[in-house]
Amino acid sequence: MCETCGCGTANEQHHHEHGHKHNHDHDHSHTKTVTLEQKVLAQNDTLADQNRAWLAERGVTAINLISAPGSGKTLLLEKTLEALNGKIKCAVITGDQQTDRDAQRLAGKGASIHQIETISSCHLDAHQVSHVLEAVVEDGTQLLFIENVGNMVCPTAFDLGESFKLALLSTPEGEDKPIKYPVLFATAKAIILSKMDLAEALDWDLPACRKYIQQVQPGANVIELSAKTGEGMDAWLDYLKKLVH
Repeated sequence: MCETCGCGTANEQHHHEHGHKHNHDHDHSHTKTVTLEQKVLAQNDTLADQNRAWLAERGVTAINLISAPGSGKTLLLEKTLEALNGKIKCAVITGDQQTDRDAQRLAGKGASIHQIETISSCHLDAHQVSHVLEAVVEDGTQLLFIENVGNMVCPTAFDLGESFKLALLSTPEGEDKPIKYPVLFATAKAIILSKMDLAEALDWDLPACRKYIQQVQPGANVIELSAKTGEGMDAWLDYLKKLVH
């Protein structure tokens, strides 16, 4: 169960208390679950709006990076921070259930870094972000990257107060993720296809992937790159520079 959004809470409590279920009770349990989710999301959205206003007052563009685990978010951020060091002042909030491994990887690259451990939650929420904004966003910060917990579903539902969401899809994940997880790819302002250096070895079908992306978001802004080899990084960095100028 996700402690932040309470997924499954009502059903779990109902079955524990009675050990069996009836149609009437099942409907009541479903109503409780929906009501809880609506309440949690409403509270989150209020805090997200406050975060967004706080960032806007300081002229900060915040990017919520969402992808499956292992898509290359952290390596991309490493290379991005190195390239922008001394040019654009950046900050990073990175989320994982446990450990500060990502924060350690990003340290010393010219940006303010803060790790959030979500413990049992499968995504960051606006409340968690609000508590660290003052610590991580220093004077003059122009770009804030929020590296969400690896998950294509739950992080998409929770507004953090970001300027926009950005989706990453790595070639080892296959071509069809945009149509299997359409909400993320339909709402992302830009979509990064990462680990392009592996595409040929994996027999990965770029035209098919682009077709699936167009199905869920016609005209989507797609950036192909490999943070490892540097292929496509100039286009990515140019995109970021345009956001702050």
